[in-house]
Amino acid sequence: TKFASALDIPVGFIEKNVKLRGKLHHITEKGLEVEHIPISIPFITSLQSKWQPQGLLLVRLAGVELAAGGVAWLQQELKPKQVIWFQLLGREDLALECLVLVNKGRFLSVCLNEEILRQGLGRTARIEGLHHDSRLYWKLHKRLLQAELKALKKNKGIWREESYSERIRDRMSNNKFVQTLKQFASWLRSS
Repeated sequence: TKFASALDIPVGFIEKNVKLRGKLHHITEKGLEVEHIPISIPFITSLQSKWQPQGLLLVRLAGVELAAGGVAWLQQELKPKQVIWFQLLGREDLALECLVLVNKGRFLSVCLNEEILRQGLGRTARIEGLHHDSRLYWKLHKRLLQAELKALKKNKGIWREESYSERIRDRMSNNKFVQTLKQFASWLRSS
């Protein structure tokens, strides 16, 4: 069955954290808009495709609160019509909370939730949809925190701090006396 809405997905799929495949259409502030690709059986799929509903699923990155550059990074990294895998963790209204996996080569896949945190483009948040006391919740939360810690240690993204020389340069350029000297020098050149 092709799922055209988050409400079409059976509760059992979400409880079992099933992985689904989809084709990326848009990246928005709310999340990824994905067209579900159902499991295909050669002859039957061609007949079913005429009667399958059309619609996009709103997939959010579970456990990640995106920073300002996070959406831009996603738009740069992901291409329209790219096939992604999303593991269902929860459903909130019409949005799905998921772990999103992208294939990078034949045998390698990357979890976007972790990669965004590793790049310092977001913060770890509560994973909506999973029970707070479940083993899976803590396993995933630990992975996300480790990814965030890597960005913090490498001084990346939102965790980036100015170096000592950058702070001195900024203070010098913002100093009133230096600005007055620059204006005086430009006045001398012009006259």
